[in-house]
Amino acid sequence: MPLAIRHVRITPIAFRDPPLLNAAGIHEPWALRSVIEIETACGRVGINETYGDQSMLEVLAKAAPALQGLSPWDLNVMESRVQTLVQPASNASEFQGEQISLAPGTHVSKNVAKVVSAFEVAMLDLQGQLANAPVVDLLGGAARDTVPFSAYLFFKYAEHIDHPYAADPWGEGIQPEALVVQARRMIEQYGFKSIKLKAGVFPPEQEVAALLALTQAFPDAPLRIDPNANWSVATSLKVIEQLRGVLEYYEDPAPGLDGMAAVAYTLRDMGGVPLATNMVVTDYKEFAENVRLGCPVRIVLSDHHYWGGLRTTQQLARLCQTFDMGLSMHSNSHLGISLIAMTHLAASVPHLAYACDTHYPWQDEEVVQGGRLKFQNGSLRVPRGPGLGVTIDSEALARLHDNYLHCGIRNRDDLGQMRKYDPTFTGKQPRY
Repeated sequence: MPLAIRHVRITPIAFRDPPLLNAAGIHEPWALRSVIEIETACGRVGINETYGDQSMLEVLAKAAPALQGLSPWDLNVMESRVQTLVQPASNASEFQGEQISLAPGTHVSKNVAKVVSAFEVAMLDLQGQLANAPVVDLLGGAARDTVPFSAYLFFKYAEHIDHPYAADPWGEGIQPEALVVQARRMIEQYGFKSIKLKAGVFPPEQEVAALLALTQAFPDAPLRIDPNANWSVATSLKVIEQLRGVLEYYEDPAPGLDGMAAVAYTLRDMGGVPLATNMVVTDYKEFAENVRLGCPVRIVLSDHHYWGGLRTTQQLARLCQTFDMGLSMHSNSHLGISLIAMTHLAASVPHLAYACDTHYPWQDEEVVQGGRLKFQNGSLRVPRGPGLGVTIDSEALARLHDNYLHCGIRNRDDLGQMRKYDPTFTGKQPRY
């Protein structure tokens, strides 16, 4: 059978990641990802990019034999086989080691969804090549030709403490005026129309000052702030009082769905800003609980990498529309294959209410042919070539794999990295 899948290659890679601060600590010098290549008997190859930590590589390797002999069209069979092969141990910890989890991409409970997504995107890339159609057409066609993204700002240090390579060109970003410079550079270079600030790092008054400086500098830009659940309910409400009329949405201010609900119910009485999340509504069970509580979370920041793929995220979009909830997309440190898959998906979803997140401006390496993807007016145009519309640069893949082999990192540990700067740092949440 010329269409039968005969081989699955999983290549771990590492690329430079700046010293970006967050509630869990600070990014390590190298971000880990893996590149998936699914090859058919006739030599066609479908590709994808996903998480690259050691536990993810292990489950990918465990599940890869399930694809042997399947057609690229056999998505349901693939999913069923993965569910059989990849099950977390009954005593598995939800989090890896001491790492404070800011996103479900690190959750053991998401292993099946993560592996299904990893294989599904590569199989859809193959389907598109066979049908001579872009992935967006396999998903029902484009609801939009371009997909908007947001400037994603971070408090950051000028360079990593252990100096593994030259300092990045962004410089230090601690004081409010530095965040304004950071935003202006992103807007001028990429054309972004909205701005998001990763918070939960410094005392809230310092982060409020940064956001107020941003709204003064960019009065027409929708603003968001994301403290990654590092504020108590009381602090969350105190902050929003200071930011009244400033925010487009308020992302994960307080821990847990109960904490978010407590914030949301008070804000409703005040006629306040909607809450968004990528932390407490991360699967359909949690979606149902949010509905049962009266939808305190009004905007789901989806992520096909851990929701289970492109098709199930389309189903999530329909549910959001049904319950009058907004939808956008969360991101992590990623390269062009992941970003292009997000773009095809976002283009296929009529109910995309907000510009999507992306860490892409923070990365300066790439694994696709042609180099870095080009934003126009803050958006990416949906590729019209077959499949994903991008291909792997084999030399770049080899170089990034060599980075992986020599970087010494096998699991992301923002907490451990932060302790190099501050040995007393615990990452305990909420901190404020």
